[in-house]
Amino acid sequence: MIDTTMISTDGGAMTATFALVALAEMGDKSQLVCMALAARHRHWPVLFGALAAFLLLNTLAVLFGAALTQWIPDQWLAAAVAVLFATFGIVALRTTEDEEESDEKMVQRSGHSILVATFLLLFLAEMGDKTQLAVAGMATTLAPLPVWIGANLAMALTAALGVFVGCRLLTRLPIVLVHRISGALFLVLAAVAATQVF
Repeated sequence: MIDTTMISTDGGAMTATFALVALAEMGDKSQLVCMALAARHRHWPVLFGALAAFLLLNTLAVLFGAALTQWIPDQWLAAAVAVLFATFGIVALRTTEDEEESDEKMVQRSGHSILVATFLLLFLAEMGDKTQLAVAGMATTLAPLPVWIGANLAMALTAALGVFVGCRLLTRLPIVLVHRISGALFLVLAAVAATQVF
């Protein structure tokens, strides 16, 4: 006989996790990163890189709980994120109109590198973030599998929305302006991360 209480509890845990994570991630840095990258590159590698990062982060959060963030000092993570964001920002700001065509050709050939770059940016940026800590905390008090599913669905939704908005920006704005906007966004995120180093 099926235990309807367990199904109800699991469904409640998944729904609660989904709602919490989706609300926390709307407009958060991970969504902004997806938006900025999708405005400059093909959207599928960005989306798959983001999903891979979120799957790994949520798996670690559920498996190891709040102890996960004790492995790597917060200052090291913040410094790595600041360097990565600053690098992406500077590269984007240095793009000129003359480089548009060669940049587009490079983007078309480097889907794998876009996926890897997206994965690294989001994995480091979200490690120990409030959302991951919330997922870790929920997994210690609720059924882990529904928490994991709810968190991944919420992160996938916010990443997809970010990628969608980024793709729409690309079709409506000149590519150089998109580079400037995404470059400025990455530098702002780098500055925010740098404030956590000290």
